[in-house]
Amino acid sequence: MSDTVSFGYTDVSPEEKTAKVGEVFRNVASRYDLMNDAMSGGMHRLWKDRFVRRVRPRAGEAILDMAGGTGDIAFRLARSGAQVTVSDINAAMLEVGKERAAKKHVEGLAWSEQNAEALSFADRSFDAYTIAFGIRNVTHRQQALAEAHRVLKRGGRFFCLEFSTTLWPGFKEAYDVYSHRLVPKLGKLLAGDEESYRYLIESIRRFPTMEAFRAEIAAAGFVQAKVEPMLGGLVAIHSGWKI
Repeated sequence: MSDTVSFGYTDVSPEEKTAKVGEVFRNVASRYDLMNDAMSGGMHRLWKDRFVRRVRPRAGEAILDMAGGTGDIAFRLARSGAQVTVSDINAAMLEVGKERAAKKHVEGLAWSEQNAEALSFADRSFDAYTIAFGIRNVTHRQQALAEAHRVLKRGGRFFCLEFSTTLWPGFKEAYDVYSHRLVPKLGKLLAGDEESYRYLIESIRRFPTMEAFRAEIAAAGFVQAKVEPMLGGLVAIHSGWKI
């Protein structure tokens, strides 16, 4: 295991990354929807709808939504009647999610503070594991994937929604300008926090290519690992099955 890991464009110790990521999400927790709007032009809602359709949640299933603090994915999953556990390493994010659930009158969700790299759940506890816009913030990604595999039942499915790098000529360059130059400025203007938004953009650029991440999922033991790119790969849905 490497002595350093990426935190945006800098390399830091694993312990420092965990602490710094925690600070970022404590800073942005109350403005998380605003952050997603700024980073995606509001399109994250459509991407999340599509993501949940791919998961195909069913009534009575046990689903773990990891890094799901604010509840965006869990609220969509719960409409099916699935039993959803919302987990996040960041307590501030979970508190925002609980407040949002109360306002939306969404009941029946379980909330659990968890580290994706060392889950407290028993082996083969869940029918599906979802993680949306969270895997790139994990300190040791392969450990998190191994834990996802461990807590899934045989026949369970893994789904990940994450930013990647678009391959569309022209659009790629335009989005790079927008994300690097404008999103941090929007963060400063709308949330008073430029540095957290800068990290979030930089973390996307340091994330593996779609194919490289698909290979990581396969290496964790998932079969039929595949990727579905959107907007040429600006964001992608990765998936795999446990047998």
